[in-house]
Amino acid sequence: MTLYYTLVFVLLMVEMVSFFFLVTPLPFNLRRRLFHFISTSDIIARTQYTLKIVFVFILILFIDSVNRVYRVQQDVIASNASGTVITTGTDRTEIQARKFYSQRNMYLCGFTLFLSLILNRTYVLVVDLLAVEDKLAAMKASAASTAADSSVISSKNEEIATLKAELKNKDTDLETLRKQCEGLSAEYHKLGDQLNAKESLGDVNSKKDL
Repeated sequence: MTLYYTLVFVLLMVEMVSFFFLVTPLPFNLRRRLFHFISTSDIIARTQYTLKIVFVFILILFIDSVNRVYRVQQDVIASNASGTVITTGTDRTEIQARKFYSQRNMYLCGFTLFLSLILNRTYVLVVDLLAVEDKLAAMKASAASTAADSSVISSKNEEIATLKAELKNKDTDLETLRKQCEGLSAEYHKLGDQLNAKESLGDVNSKKDL
């Protein structure tokens, strides 16, 4: 395997590891910090830009490998059509080797390009999922705060209702006490009038005795 196809194979292994890392379940806080670092790091941004250029070269290699596979197939078809039969083992081995290497390079470049698309889409989906989870956490916190406020308001309303009931009872007791005071005052005036009448009658009798 030539050097550039070896680098393509290494890149394919890196993509596979990155893909398994993306789909691995991690704690929410750790995953959020990690993806925040990836999305804000200058080094990661430069690496992504470099990889885009590398994938352009891989696309060129993929087109070249497809062309080589097509030419090998055309050579085999042309030899069969002309009636030339490959009898020696060396020629047959050479044809099979050319076909094998061209197909291997085509599959290698094709899988690398295909996995890069899957990796990019998976990354976007994970970032969107983290954003949705952040919104959900914020909504839960807002709902909990609203529920706490409503519970506080409900407790305050209950307290106000209790105070109103107590105030009403106090007003009732005060009205009862006022009526009792009025009754006692009337009774006191009545007794005072009776006492004054008795004293007046006693003075009249004493004068008669004199």
